[in-house]
Amino acid sequence: MRPVRLAQIAAEAETVRWQAFAARTFARLVCACIALVFVIGALTFAHLAGWYWLRISWGLNFYETALLLGGFDLVVAALLLFIASRSGLSRTEREALEVRKQAVAEMVRMLTLAQLLLPLLRLLGLLRRRTPPDRV
Repeated sequence: MRPVRLAQIAAEAETVRWQAFAARTFARLVCACIALVFVIGALTFAHLAGWYWLRISWGLNFYETALLLGGFDLVVAALLLFIASRSGLSRTEREALEVRKQAVAEMVRMLTLAQLLLPLLRLLGLLRRRTPPDRV
């Protein structure tokens, strides 16, 4: 019965891990969507201000100004993608994964032990049937 319970524990731990993963992913998506709205507005005004500042202060033409702003946008985009890629497992996900691993390892150990003992028990049963009863 213990291997069955260990399998249940492993399944429950995996469920907890996936639920935590889904909650974390959903929260990240919601935050990213809300932030995107504000970023679009801020970038629009920043680009307008930057455009006029570059044109007036540096005396650039339209093409040079567009290239400078485009390069700046690419650098910012690369930085944001790098930050987004650094997100790792939460504490809950790590703990649930560890519980699942331990339960599966214990289940395998118990099943292996049972598989090793089963032939031995059969052999003992055969030997017991073959030995004559003691006569007094």
